[in-house]
Amino acid sequence: MESCNCIEPQWPADELLMKYQYISDFFIALAYFSIPLELIYFVKKSAVFPYRWVLVQFGAFIVLCGATHLINLWTFNMHSRTVAVVMTTAKVLTALVSCVTALMLVHIIPDLLSVKTRELFLKNKAAELDREMGLIRTQEETGRHVRMLTHEIRSTLDRHTILKTTLVELGRTLALEECALWMPTRTGLELQLSYTLRHQNPVGFTVPTQLPVINQVFSTNRAVKISPNSPVARLRPVAAKYMPGEVVAVRVPLLHLSNFQIYDWPELSTKRYALMVLMLPSDSARKWHVHELELVEVVADQVAVALSHAAILEESMRARDLLMEQNVALDLARREAETAVRARNDFLAVMNHEMGTPMHAIIAVSSLLQETELTPEQRLMVETILKSSNLLATLINDVLDLSRLEDGSLQLDIGTFNLHALFKEVLNLIKPIASVKKLFITLSLASDLPEYAVGDEKRLMQTLLNVVGNAVKFSKDGSISLSAFVAKSESLRDSRVPDFFPVPSDNHFYLRVQVKDSGSGINPQDIPKLFTKFAQGQSLATKNSDGSGLGLAICKRFVNLMEGHIWIESEGLGKGATAIFVVKLGIPEPSNELKLSFVPKGPANHGQTNFLGLKVLVMDDNGVSRSVTKGLLVHLGCDVMTVSSGDECLRVITQEHQVVFMDICMPGVDGYEVAVRIHETFSKRHERPLIVALTGNTDRVTKEHCLRVGMDGVILKPVSVDKMRSVLSELLEHRVLFEA
Repeated sequence: MESCNCIEPQWPADELLMKYQYISDFFIALAYFSIPLELIYFVKKSAVFPYRWVLVQFGAFIVLCGATHLINLWTFNMHSRTVAVVMTTAKVLTALVSCVTALMLVHIIPDLLSVKTRELFLKNKAAELDREMGLIRTQEETGRHVRMLTHEIRSTLDRHTILKTTLVELGRTLALEECALWMPTRTGLELQLSYTLRHQNPVGFTVPTQLPVINQVFSTNRAVKISPNSPVARLRPVAAKYMPGEVVAVRVPLLHLSNFQIYDWPELSTKRYALMVLMLPSDSARKWHVHELELVEVVADQVAVALSHAAILEESMRARDLLMEQNVALDLARREAETAVRARNDFLAVMNHEMGTPMHAIIAVSSLLQETELTPEQRLMVETILKSSNLLATLINDVLDLSRLEDGSLQLDIGTFNLHALFKEVLNLIKPIASVKKLFITLSLASDLPEYAVGDEKRLMQTLLNVVGNAVKFSKDGSISLSAFVAKSESLRDSRVPDFFPVPSDNHFYLRVQVKDSGSGINPQDIPKLFTKFAQGQSLATKNSDGSGLGLAICKRFVNLMEGHIWIESEGLGKGATAIFVVKLGIPEPSNELKLSFVPKGPANHGQTNFLGLKVLVMDDNGVSRSVTKGLLVHLGCDVMTVSSGDECLRVITQEHQVVFMDICMPGVDGYEVAVRIHETFSKRHERPLIVALTGNTDRVTKEHCLRVGMDGVILKPVSVDKMRSVLSELLEHRVLFEA
């Protein structure tokens, strides 16, 4: 019988089975093809799945299985050889992929099992973490109680309230039956019952500190369980039918507390402790837990800290009250001192102004006299008057200088000057006075002393005049030697002045000046007194009633301003004295020194010596000062008009006036207000006359005020002919002049 690729006719029941297989294969194929789509969706959405390549193989396996079932649908009817080949190929591939997938699963399953092991390990760890969290919650609860207790304890800084609050809060938090505090007595040999929880007025029981149970508690900072029958724990009524609860005791350090007495508590407690006893309720099965003992230990430390804070607060409050009293007294003294200083400064300013007016007249008239034809002797006398008057004017300003020196407002006027000429000028000023007393004065300048220096020429000359003047004053006969040289670096340091630290430099040098006299001498113990105001040694006071006045006091401050120091040496009475001072001076630039060496003296410094027809208005309430100023200006060829008040000045001033000299200290409308009104009257600068203040006040505040109100210059009294000529020349050339 020939074989054929056909299906034999089947019974109707067999045909029904074939239909069911056909339908099943179709749905199996459909399911196989849908599963890879679901796997692809899973892989795309999953970012942590570690076996994506296994899913790819598994998807291929499912697709092939589905293809096999799908191809099998064509085998239920007559089919060709091609269908059979495709069917065979699909089954072979399915078998191959199935085997590979099975081998891969052999490698993957141990990993999956290890993951399961790790999961079990993590579960165990999570359980341990839960237990630890339970402990943490317990500790947090303990901490919360500690914070609450600490807050209650520290809510007051009264020591008695702190101790009572501690017992009450511990009793409430730990549900105690009794809590007591034993304090050391003054001798420290006994503990006295001072506070209890249930008794408002505890009986002052005492127990010796040498008991073994007390030594046991004091030897550790931990809470210690003690016997309910120990002497410090017998605080409850005796009741045989009740079982006593557990008792713990803890020491409370008593820090270094002073004036802290509670029932004979010592004033100073060092290495001593109080004892805190805590009792659980009787006839209960409750035991002390570890966290409760820790809470008791922490509270004991907090009580010690709170007690120390309370003691510190009491001490600080006492110190604060004392400090407040001192501050009130100091503030009152400060206000009184400020009032006195203001009154003194106002008085000195007025006196300086009032004394400056006659000095202005003397110097102005003398300078006018100097301009006339005089014999050599007359000219010498007039020059002496001028020099002495200028010196006197400088000394008058010393009073204000001392005031500014004391409050720190005085500043040096730094400039380049002829150092050799300064010493010679001092010598010429002192010689007439010395010749009267038949004293011989010599001047010695070292060869290495620079001819020019940078510094405050006026203050240096003032210091020299004071020192040399004192030597002349306290010498009846003999000689006085004045020497000056550059101080060497090794000789600058002086043990008498430990805070003097000279710093050598190429831009400056230290000038050392020595004035030696053969006068009455000074007791060594009196030397420090010479640099105080209006003071002198007792030995000198009996011989000379003039005193040292302000001279040496001002000299010391001037020398300090010039970064130097001054001292006096004497071997005793009748052996003369030597005054020595060292000051710091700058070295001028070579160009400046060369320029200064050719600067002519006198009126030749000014480009204009005659001011014929210059219209000047002078405002001064003092008739003498007004006349003197007018005389100076008339001598220089000016057309001068004078007024005695601010109102009169504002009435007569016109555009024809080119310069207005005004005294700023005027009754009624002062010079400042006049200057402001002149600015309001003449809005254009070229129409307004130049406004110059004439004042004897040398302070900076006056000059700043003059600048604020729009003045063009400030000239300090007294004024000579040469000075007025220089002022007018400078003013007309630069239209501004503020004299230092």
